[in-house]
Amino acid sequence: MLDFTPIARKVMSRRVRAAGTWCGRDGIEAAQRKVLRYLTTRGAGTEYGRSAGIVAGDDYAAFASAVPVAGYPAIRPWVMRMVAGERDILWPGVCHRFAQSSGTSDGKSKYIPVTDDSLRLNHYRGAGDAVAHYLHNYPDSRMFSGKGFILGGSFANELSLPAGVRVGDLSANLIDDINPLVNLFRVPGKKVALMADWTEKVPALVKESLHADVTNISGVPSWFRTVIKEVIKAAGAENIHDVWPNLEVFFHGGISMEPYRSEYAALTAPGKMRYVETYNASEGFFAVQDLPEPGAMLLILDAGVFYEFMPLDECDEAMPAHAVPAWEVEEGRTYALVISAANGLWRYPIGDTVKILSASPLRIAIAGRTRHYINAFGEEVMVYNTDAALTAACRATGARAADYTVAPVFAEGGRRGRHQWLIEWSKAPEDMSAFEEELDKALQRENSDYQAKRAGGIFLDRLTVDSVRPGTFDAWLASTGKLGGQRKVPRLSNDRHLVEAILALCNQ
Repeated sequence: MLDFTPIARKVMSRRVRAAGTWCGRDGIEAAQRKVLRYLTTRGAGTEYGRSAGIVAGDDYAAFASAVPVAGYPAIRPWVMRMVAGERDILWPGVCHRFAQSSGTSDGKSKYIPVTDDSLRLNHYRGAGDAVAHYLHNYPDSRMFSGKGFILGGSFANELSLPAGVRVGDLSANLIDDINPLVNLFRVPGKKVALMADWTEKVPALVKESLHADVTNISGVPSWFRTVIKEVIKAAGAENIHDVWPNLEVFFHGGISMEPYRSEYAALTAPGKMRYVETYNASEGFFAVQDLPEPGAMLLILDAGVFYEFMPLDECDEAMPAHAVPAWEVEEGRTYALVISAANGLWRYPIGDTVKILSASPLRIAIAGRTRHYINAFGEEVMVYNTDAALTAACRATGARAADYTVAPVFAEGGRRGRHQWLIEWSKAPEDMSAFEEELDKALQRENSDYQAKRAGGIFLDRLTVDSVRPGTFDAWLASTGKLGGQRKVPRLSNDRHLVEAILALCNQ
């Protein structure tokens, strides 16, 4: 296959240059105000726009004063009208695609509109930006000399959908609507990519990719690990580069890569794999890793999304909230992310928290979910704390974790409370007690509140680890109907419902 990388690099370089205009606060403000003018001009004439008081071309102060912060329970009736085929509800026109996201407190699934404008302005542009920055950082790349392996999900089996409406994973919507020219540079074919039954899909993915010249892969680390292992097994190889010698980069997102780095190191040839983090959610493609070093992502400021940032103590969907625009964030602070976007979401808290690593240029790290944390004892432990601690403990002990979740064990019977970790291993530690000690110390280093509660063993006992058999987390996801390429286990819970459900599954 010819190497089209030089052509791609030249075409995509304009996106790198565009990002250069966002370096100062003035550039950030100019880019975001332009997006807001576009959004309000398009949204003012919708039913929601008229109801909420959206005025075409409104400045930020007037927009924030008039339009309420609205979580999914508040907009569900509007979205369901869109699903039913009504036009001009949250965004102009009729929306035929919806990304099915995890359920809300009432147990119902979320349907996130995927409009033609959001695909054009945001999702595909964000994916292009990830590639553009990668090609800029690595002049030796030949990623367009072969094929990209995109691991996606599937459409849901919804029996009551109107004709022409499709609901499923975001990745299924993206693959289904992708430019046909892109299919020349990717595997698997659309039929296999959109298969719903993962017990049939994984063997089909292996068959289609086994003899392909794969140069880049894109997907969720936990799911791609399973596919890579099966490809290696089918080829009788030592590592994935024995099968795909030209594989050079993994564009990953959905969950943190940190707990999986040691395992990917074992699955790949030394020095041959690069990793690029992306922030691509059902609600939008928000940020890309623009530097070779991992850990920070550049917010995409001109791609159909207007961002606001809400201090964590004000992120409850049910209460009025004070939010600040992108040009007013404070470096080092953690916020709940609020968006207005070309998919018809207006001042919508997406449920993620982000830490501002740099205010200018605006680089972030995903801190966790607003509802996925542990604060049962005043410790305020976030997902990025547990990811980092687990990575450190595995590195110190030579263990490799495949998946995990954590919940509190509340004080009873004279015992102090503690954290209980359920971990599925790729390589279990030889001494579990030593591992628990390493993990506890690492978490104390990552989180000063946890360290304070652990001091002297007065308030909290040392954490404990329960090993679960291989396949447990996949079995739990399957039991919830959420097994698939974009589904993932919640890392942290502030109660014991999830942990008890998984333990019950282990005992069956």
